[in-house]
Amino acid sequence: MSMKNSRWLSLIVLCTGFLLIVVDMTIVNVALPSIQRDLGFTQSGLAWVVNAYLIAFGGLLLLAGRLGDLVGRKRVFLAGLALFIGASLLCGLSFSQPMLIAARFVQGIGGAASSAVILAMVVTLFPEPLERAKAFGVFGFIASGGAAVGLLAGGLITEAVSWHWIFIVNLPIGLITAGAALRLLQSDPGIGVGEGADFLGAAIVTAALMLAVYAIVQTSDYGLASARTAVLGGAAIVLLAAFVVRQARSRNPILPLRVFRSRMVAGANIVQALINTAFIGFFFLGSLDLERVLGYGPMAIGLAFLPVAVVMALFSIRFSAQLIGRFGAGPMLAMGQLTALAALLIVAVGPAHADYALHMLAPMVLFGLGGGLAFPALTMIAMADVAPSEAGLASGLLNTTGQVGGAFGLAVLATIAGTRTDGLVRAGVDATAALAAGYHLAWLVGAGVVAATLIVSGLMLRRRQEAAPEIEAPCVECEAAA
Repeated sequence: MSMKNSRWLSLIVLCTGFLLIVVDMTIVNVALPSIQRDLGFTQSGLAWVVNAYLIAFGGLLLLAGRLGDLVGRKRVFLAGLALFIGASLLCGLSFSQPMLIAARFVQGIGGAASSAVILAMVVTLFPEPLERAKAFGVFGFIASGGAAVGLLAGGLITEAVSWHWIFIVNLPIGLITAGAALRLLQSDPGIGVGEGADFLGAAIVTAALMLAVYAIVQTSDYGLASARTAVLGGAAIVLLAAFVVRQARSRNPILPLRVFRSRMVAGANIVQALINTAFIGFFFLGSLDLERVLGYGPMAIGLAFLPVAVVMALFSIRFSAQLIGRFGAGPMLAMGQLTALAALLIVAVGPAHADYALHMLAPMVLFGLGGGLAFPALTMIAMADVAPSEAGLASGLLNTTGQVGGAFGLAVLATIAGTRTDGLVRAGVDATAALAAGYHLAWLVGAGVVAATLIVSGLMLRRRQEAAPEIEAPCVECEAAA
């Protein structure tokens, strides 16, 4: 086999590994109503099925990238893949809420380990700029198109068999991918464990994120002003402060604080965290609305969300680069934000018992268009002021803030929706109407969050001369996360 063919086969292996992770992000959304019904989750508790994965993924992504540098990227990729496959089996066998949440957390660790090193391995495989651009194009298509695959597969599997099989199906695909990776991927020794990695810092920030999300979720039962909320929130803040102090003093921090000296990098990460709140929250609450209010089955839910994934993939891969090259990243980011804002407002003020073709199809298309324009533009802006030597760090940071911001935002939106629904039910409102009112209020808050990103962009992301810089490590995970 020629070296050229071997490289492209290696790329296919890496893309397949990443496809498992991307598909998992959307396949679960379709099955959420079935999971809630079978395991008895409350609405706020159900958010942990998504958030346990997002927090582990986001909290450990930077550490996993560092481990790839130390012990070899192939080793970390295979270890992460093995962990992801094993956790998928546990998810599929879950018969209780704690078991599923714990397995999803482990699955997030595996996803972080395998995905953190993929882009660096692609860069190593394709040193020539032209071939590297082609490779990133293939990889980006997999990242965006995988969301559509997940929606269709999730609906089909859940409806034909059960939600348990959306996780078990990862086993044969993952094992085949692992076998191909062992044979085709080149081993790299790494720089040696003696260089060090901040394991304690990663543990502190992950614990802080878990505690903060739990503090938000439990407010639906104990109240926002309760002593329990104050204690949990205070402990989370202390842990986050300890993490910042450690990163400032550590010899090998997983998050060097110097990257935030750039106003553009700091602003882009704030926008990334906030806008993922709206996207992840829309998928989560939208799937519940389609099933519990409109009476859709799993397959119908997957098809209902398909326009979002298809339009986002089309614009992310085919049109966004041309538009950014002509008009600049800033205007395209603003256009994406405004389009997503319009989509959320339309569904938020729409009728409780909506007709999909009349009230939902247009917002789905607009939401996909907003993501397809906003995420690539935001990545370009975030990378514009970054030295080439820190491109990987900046890209990994943007991925991390997207996952963590989405987890926090989902906790807030799910809690808002659940609190509104419970209040209306206690007031004597019909249960279905109360559910719809909760979802619509959460979407309205999500629209407010997107509006806030416009303000942050105007204050922090303005530059005198708009440019479309070349990206060394594009944030394709950010596009897939939505």
